Amino acid sequence: MLILSRKPQQKILISDDIEITIVDVKGEQVKIGINAPSSVKVFREEVYQEIQNENKAALVKDKKPVLPDLNFKIKK
Repeated sequence: MLILSRKPQQKILISDDIEITIVDVKGEQVKIGINAPSSVKVFREEVYQEIQNENKAALVKDKKPVLPDLNFKIKK
């Protein structure tokens, strides 16, 4: 992990197309601004985790059994 110190209004550049600006610092809260192409998804971690959990739950709910129902009677 790269750790950088920045002051308000200073920026961090990631590649050629992502820019992070330190907007404000108050106590333990840091406000940041992020400029990135619309193709780059940016989430707060807790929101991202909730999306992942919802996606997993939807997969389980919609998942159909791989094998057909084996509770059938065999004709003799």
